[in-house]
Amino acid sequence: MVTAEATNPTRFGSGQSVRRLEDESLLAGAGRYTDDVAPARQTHLFFVRSPYPHARVAAIDAAAAVAMPGVLRVLTGAELQQAGVKPMPGAVAFKRADGSDCASPPRHVLALDTVRFVGEPVAAVIAETAAQARDAAEAVMVDYEELPMVVDTQAAVAEGAPLVWGEATGNIAAEMRHGSAEAASAAFARADHVVALDVVNQRVVALTIEPRSVLADADPASGRLTLRLSTQMPSGVRNSVCEAIGLPTEQVRVVVGDVGGGFGMKTGAYPEDIVVAFAAHTLRRPVKWVADRSEEFLSTSHGRDIEARAELALDAGGKILALRIRTLANVGAYATATGVVIQLLIGPWVQTSVYDIQTIDFDFLAVLTNTAPTGAYRGAGRPEAIYTIERLMDEAARQIGIDRLELRRRNFIQPAQMPYTNPMQQTYDTGRFESVMDQALALADWQGFDARVAESKRQGRLRGLGIATFLEWTGGNVFEERVTVSVQADGVIEVFSAVNAMGQGIATTLAQLVVDTFGVPIEKVRIVLGDTDRGDGFGSAGSRSIFTGGSAVRVGAERTIDKARALAAQELEVAAEDVRYEAGAFKVAGTDLALDLFALAGRQPERQIFVDSTSTVAGPTWPNGCHICEVEIDPGTGEVGVVAYASVNDVGRVINPLIVRGQLEGGAVQGIGQALCERVVYDAETGQPLTGSLMDYAAPRADIMAAMFKTEMDQSTPCLNNPLGVKGVGELGTIGATPAVVNAVADAFARNGMAGLTPRLDMPLTPARVWQLMQPGP
Repeated sequence: MVTAEATNPTRFGSGQSVRRLEDESLLAGAGRYTDDVAPARQTHLFFVRSPYPHARVAAIDAAAAVAMPGVLRVLTGAELQQAGVKPMPGAVAFKRADGSDCASPPRHVLALDTVRFVGEPVAAVIAETAAQARDAAEAVMVDYEELPMVVDTQAAVAEGAPLVWGEATGNIAAEMRHGSAEAASAAFARADHVVALDVVNQRVVALTIEPRSVLADADPASGRLTLRLSTQMPSGVRNSVCEAIGLPTEQVRVVVGDVGGGFGMKTGAYPEDIVVAFAAHTLRRPVKWVADRSEEFLSTSHGRDIEARAELALDAGGKILALRIRTLANVGAYATATGVVIQLLIGPWVQTSVYDIQTIDFDFLAVLTNTAPTGAYRGAGRPEAIYTIERLMDEAARQIGIDRLELRRRNFIQPAQMPYTNPMQQTYDTGRFESVMDQALALADWQGFDARVAESKRQGRLRGLGIATFLEWTGGNVFEERVTVSVQADGVIEVFSAVNAMGQGIATTLAQLVVDTFGVPIEKVRIVLGDTDRGDGFGSAGSRSIFTGGSAVRVGAERTIDKARALAAQELEVAAEDVRYEAGAFKVAGTDLALDLFALAGRQPERQIFVDSTSTVAGPTWPNGCHICEVEIDPGTGEVGVVAYASVNDVGRVINPLIVRGQLEGGAVQGIGQALCERVVYDAETGQPLTGSLMDYAAPRADIMAAMFKTEMDQSTPCLNNPLGVKGVGELGTIGATPAVVNAVADAFARNGMAGLTPRLDMPLTPARVWQLMQPGP
């Protein structure tokens, strides 16, 4: 029987809402996560972690633990140092204001002589069972000598603050300045209006369903190490492990199965990954570690945590003359390269956003505190920057008496200015920002808002309308990607890519691109990901998977057809230019000669047509959007409810609308979570984290939305930097949501005689905070 799919494979190609191929096994309980793999003679590892935010490790006594049943070994920092294990690399590319190198303490994978945050690993116990390892860890005696500590960013830079590391004077790890202080000062001096705002992006945790997990296994004969772990960047983890332990890269293989969420938190290697790898390498037995939820709250990379003073200079007509920002970024106890670059460089790249601002004065400082290090979290610097500029735009409109839409219109970069280079020397290839806003206004029924306000008032509630117009940068500035394509005699086209799945449906989207090129049913396509033995690559981060990885698949597939065409010409004894390819077969023009693609593969010596293809895109993409949020506030409790959310998103060409919409709306929920409920809290007096579990940390739930999303994609402006015309999409929703929600609350305040309170709105807008803010002063 010939199916419709076989006769019309393009129904599964680009532009079609193909259901995710990954879901069938997951829904059937057949997913294969790291913890699902249990090799023979597997052992378990448990970490001993510091209960102090800052202390000297005077002594470690593991004798009692080693004597306990099932215990195979207890590792300490001193032992790893003696074995030659190197510290984690820091932010070496950055400088302090005086030109000296970035000042950050060496981060040993197990603390050597000093612990600098609660949860830092101090020792590791390996035992036959997980329970034995946990019990023995409690028997490891660590003698700590407490040291002065500081967890608050402002307190850390205050005169006389305790130092996280003696060489980091003032607790400043690094500093970057952008723009011209002189030019900005001149612009502010001649401005008709100056608007200033203090903005806080609170610290949040990347809450993945699957915690970090690592299984390391050394081959008994060769000693070759295989790591299975939950990561977004297999090659990067392998390289870090090899560098730390001192192994050649060919001696380590990283395999990634299903990944239960990444959100940026699973980029790169953690100290725990290296400890597990070292344990397996030396024990010559499989070693597994799976973090519990409390460990994730304590020791994974946290996100955000910046405080900014932002100022706009405007002329009488509302045209922006200059933007000045001073930012303190809390990067935790160790200034990682990721944590520093996100706040000191990547965020500033998009700080002027969709607005034509050429005069800037930015001063960004990375501050050390006795808290967990910060790193990538969905959006990575762009949400912080966009939140700052969008809050500032709305505040400027209120203070100088210009409609907030009109203020944006007067300052939008126009399509005729494209390609446009912003003051951070980042070039936007395309963008129609006013058009996107106009579409969003219609989708949200902006003009009908007054009627909805009246209805809310009848119910005793305050209603507000918030907007965010913005763009973001995507790509990680790694534009090369490699794929391999194998047309096999059994009727399968197998494509390997080094981009990685983490729940975002990338395998489905890549398969659709293969269908586009080869014109075969999607069931004949097999996408293989997550294996460093199959190929190296940057992995999935910075919303790069489709525009770099997908473009590489397109190019690799086209090169495979070109190679196959030459082989078919030889078989058919005709010139290659006379052979055309269509829907899985080669045909000779003007004749009835034809040869099936898979039959051609079967005639090759290795019964396949194989192409190893590396290609490069021309630059990053600049997706953009307009997100509009409506909220209702209960004045009696301070509860904020999101009652409507509409967005129009320019993500270039859309490969799978279903997946793209899921990314946009899922990202928006995370942004709404930050706006309304999420916050990592450390006690200023003790340095202890007060949000160490889901009993204490408020994550967004399914009921955070009182209404369905209205989400549309504008495909009228394809990206010019890649052959697909696509733009990154995975983080866009997160970036637009936080300012849209907070601006909506500010609008509700302003409409009800509380405009003076809007500068004091800080996330998360919990009921207690909002209620307290609305109470009359003494």
